[in-house]
Amino acid sequence: MRRLAALAVILPLFSSAPGPARADEGPSRTTTDNAEYCEALAARLAASPTPVSAAPRELAEEGQRLCASGHVRTGIAKLRRALRATRAEARTE
Repeated sequence: MRRLAALAVILPLFSSAPGPARADEGPSRTTTDNAEYCEALAARLAASPTPVSAAPRELAEEGQRLCASGHVRTGIAKLRRALRATRAEARTE
């Protein structure tokens, strides 16, 4: 009975432990959902080539507005989508 009680205490500790790193994942990158990260993404967009279509530009503008109004997570998501769209357009040119 004591073993069962000990397992009940210890087992949850092991289930929340991170698994082994996979070789195909590459290095992990830590990001934070804060205004500084919004600014970093906006700077990356500014340094990228000008998008041909209006869609990436509109996504970037909306992302910056969201970040400025305190909706950081949603703003970061829009900025990331704008970066992906800009890269995709650059590859097709």
